[in-house]
Amino acid sequence: MTAGPHRSTATFDLRNQKIWVTGASRGLGRAIALGFAASGADVALTARSAEAVEGVAGEVRDLGREALVLTGSVSDGLQVRAAVAEMKQQWGRLDALVNCAGVSPVFKKAQYVEDEEWRHVIDVNVTGTFLCAREAGRLMLEAGGGAIVNISSIHGQVGMSRMAPYSASKGAVDALSRTLALEWAEHGVRVNALSPGYFETDMTEALREHDKWRAHLLERIPLGRFGVPDELVSAALFLASDASGFMTGSNVVVDGGWTAA
Repeated sequence: MTAGPHRSTATFDLRNQKIWVTGASRGLGRAIALGFAASGADVALTARSAEAVEGVAGEVRDLGREALVLTGSVSDGLQVRAAVAEMKQQWGRLDALVNCAGVSPVFKKAQYVEDEEWRHVIDVNVTGTFLCAREAGRLMLEAGGGAIVNISSIHGQVGMSRMAPYSASKGAVDALSRTLALEWAEHGVRVNALSPGYFETDMTEALREHDKWRAHLLERIPLGRFGVPDELVSAALFLASDASGFMTGSNVVVDGGWTAA
């Protein structure tokens, strides 16, 4: 008698996991942090100021989970190392990182983009993602495993006018995620990207309130609406949990059908 098919016992359960979410004060980062806490994780929250993230920390604690508030810029290596050192001291380990900190596009055609505008987007979206992944990765490599989820964008895969710095930054995040996945796979550290389309967040508010741009965007989304932050949580939960244990170097797109059209 032959054995039946293997049935995985991996679940989306994050009970007692220690997870770091950057850009956690609002929008997608806030939703992911709260979704992880609701799934049983203790969450470290990074934002530029404690005031910006204390409200989210309170909500995490209301869910019965521990919240660490870590302030600083993700594009400052010293501050990132200090944050990871604090997590190591408090928790002794880090099970997952969700790299959600980012800045919005500079809505200009490329010839009008200033040097400092380009550098700001690249510094936060690319350098910040790398620094946090590197430091979290070092801790995970010591422990023999972990999961990193880098929040990218559909504009890392498809072009759009007036978004050169942002598109370049997210394309870099995609490539970085694949490379880290290859380098760290043998050590049990998985790295995947998660690419949202247009969601109802502070970052897209101006576009959504502009009649012309709102109509233009909705025409491009087959589902005919913007996403809400909670709709990205399940995908992030999947990539951070054992449910995606055989996935690394992948890019999960949640965009209402934009890239399929």
